[in-house]
Order: sequence, then C-alpha cells, then structure tokens
Amino acid sequence: MFSLLLAIIYLSFISLGLPDSLLGSAWPIMYPELGVPMSWSGIIFMIIAVGTVISSLNSDRLTRKLGTGRVTAISVAMTAAALLGFSFSRSFLSLCFWAIPYGLGAGSVDAALNNYVALHYASRHMSWLHCMWGVGTSAGPLIMGAALTRGAGWNAGYRIIGLIQILLSLCLFLSLSLWKTRAEADAGPEAAPPLSLRQVLAIPGAGAVMLCFFCYCAIEQTVGLWASSYLVKARLVDEITAARLASLFFLGITGGRAISGFVTYKLNDRQMIRLGFGIIGIGVLLVLLPLGDVCAFVGLIAVGLGCAPVYPSIIHSTPANFGAERSQAVIGVQMASAYVGTSLMPPLFGWLAARLGLRIFPLYLLALLVLMTLMHEKLCRIVDAQ
Repeated sequence: MFSLLLAIIYLSFISLGLPDSLLGSAWPIMYPELGVPMSWSGIIFMIIAVGTVISSLNSDRLTRKLGTGRVTAISVAMTAAALLGFSFSRSFLSLCFWAIPYGLGAGSVDAALNNYVALHYASRHMSWLHCMWGVGTSAGPLIMGAALTRGAGWNAGYRIIGLIQILLSLCLFLSLSLWKTRAEADAGPEAAPPLSLRQVLAIPGAGAVMLCFFCYCAIEQTVGLWASSYLVKARLVDEITAARLASLFFLGITGGRAISGFVTYKLNDRQMIRLGFGIIGIGVLLVLLPLGDVCAFVGLIAVGLGCAPVYPSIIHSTPANFGAERSQAVIGVQMASAYVGTSLMPPLFGWLAARLGLRIFPLYLLALLVLMTLMHEKLCRIVDAQ
C-alpha cells in the first residue's frame, strides 16, 4: 500500500508540472485569436500567482482540517476544472476568471504534497518527485504542440490536460484511505492549532529560509525567461541557437534532480544544498567572465544542474529544521515566498536591463546567489544553536 501511495504521489507531481508551461507555449497563438496585446499574458500569470500565494499561506489550516489526501484531491480537481474552463474560453476575461481556481488549486496541492513527502519519505524521493515535475512541464508543451499540429487549436490542448487532471483527481479520491497516517491523525482538532503568518515569521530561522527560497526561485525564473535574450543581445548568438541553448537550463534541472536522488545516499540535505550553491556559482562565473561563448553555454547548463538539488533539499530539511508539527505552516510560507520571487524578480531584472543593459544578467544572478547562500548559512547557525 505504501508503494502504491508513492506511485500516486509521483503521478501527482507530474500532474503539477503539466499545466505550468501551457500558457507560455500556446500564448503566441492565443493572443491574436483573443484580440488582446501579447503582454497581457502577464495579467493571467499574476492572477495565478496571487492565487497560489493565498492558498500556500492557508495550506497549514486546510491540511490540518482536511488531511493531505483530501487537500491534494480537491486541489487537483480545482485545477482540472480550471483547465477545462480555459479550454472552453473564447475571451480574455474568461481566462482571467478561470485563472483564479487554477492558482488556488495549484498552491494548495504544492504545499501539501511537499510537506507530506518531507515528513514521510527519504530525501531521494523528494529529488525524484521534483524531477517528475520537470517531466510534466516538458510534456505539457508537447501535448499542446500535438494539438496545434493536428489543427485542433489551443483549446484542445488545454482540454486534453484537463481530462488527464480529472483522471488523476479520481485516482486521488479513490486512494484517500492510503493517506491516513498517524501524523495526519495527530493533526485533528485535539492537536495544536494552525499557525498564522505572524507566528511563522516569529519562528527562529523562518525569515532566513523564506529569503533563501525567494532567491532560489528568482534565479530559476530569471534564467528561464532571460537567458535566451542575454545570449542574443549580449553575446550576439542567433535566436534559434540561443533558444535551444537556453532550454538546456531546464534539462539541467530535470536531469540534475534525477542524479541528485542517487547522490543523497552519500550526502545529507545541508550538503546537497551547499553543493548546489557551489555549482550555481561556477556556472554564473562561466557566464560572467570573458571566456568565450562556449563557456557561457556550459555555464547556463551548470546553473541548471546546480539548481537541481537546492529546491527539493530545502523543502525536505524543513521538518528537521523547524519540527514536524510546524513544517506544514513553514512550507506553506516558503511556497508563498517562492511564488513572490518568481513573480517579482524577473520583471525587476527586465526593468534594470532596460536601463543598464542585458550584460548585468550574470551579476544579477550572482547577487541573488550570494544573498541565498548567506541566508542558508544563517539558518544553519540558528538550527545548530537550538
């Protein structure tokens, strides 16, 4: 039964990634049909981001009341409904409306599943599960591309992903009995009440881990959005080659997480995080220093490989750092800070690059890496002192 539940959780992580890259891959076709400016995709993205932040901050309350299994099943069902809503939408306002349940569902399931895995499974499973998220994000555009190639339109792409989510939601509802663990039974009314945001922030080290998560997601999203532009404008690489090379960053993350699962047999979470920071630093320096374009390409791949163990290891170490009874609340706040970093820092880089030039790209990444490293080491000192 335990193995069956783990398989369901793996499928859930693939499901988490499936819709994440759909909007970006389909938007060039969507916005002319909808009759809106190309930049309006940012509005939908922000609505989704706000929803994920709200639901992440409330994940502790929801999980204590309903349990991880129910929160996951309901959240996936909400996401499925939202994707089907997208598939039947014919206006921009309709997309904005369905973006609300999409964001709320995505944030809840992300925080709940990550905490459950951190509490009940070894570190290697956290790495491999996040590798499965990468598989989902890679498969989403492929499904959308197949729908577009067959002339079915972007609506059909969303509909296919929505139907897949419905099937997963049914599997989750049928598997609810597998989620009943002693840890969840202890999270009932007789247990400690859920923590508010103010109470979480008062926990020693919580602010440091929030900033660490904020910086990590800022690095990941900034590289994802701006690496290709940097190669074209600052390195004078042609657009097609730049797009292909920039995609290697995401392959580095996905492949790196598959490898990281095996490395965790030898290294603990703290060592994995520091290893990731070191590889990111090497990658950023290869991009920064005037060593030629090949070194810059290798540097981008190295940044992806370095990012691979950081996110899963920070999450997996949360119960050890803050206690199992507080981990859901802390992970929820971590998720919220991650979404804030994802939403704010890439646009901030764009604003700075418009004034200072795209050559600041590696310096921007280096500044975020330094802050992230300092916050992680501060967290380690606080945990060791307790």
